[in-house]
Amino acid sequence: MAQDVLCEVNNCTYWAKGNKCSAEQIYVVSHKGKTADNIQETDCKTFEAEGI
Repeated sequence: MAQDVLCEVNNCTYWAKGNKCSAEQIYVVSHKGKTADNIQETDCKTFEAEGI
């Protein structure tokens, strides 16, 4: 399992200095269901906007 998860979405609650993700868990989904053919077909559902 990855030790560091990098993230450049600095308006996310879980964004930390050095472009690190501080979330306890990461949840990524495919737009198509169970498989994705490329990066554009995925989304990070862990994202939470700052201040919410």
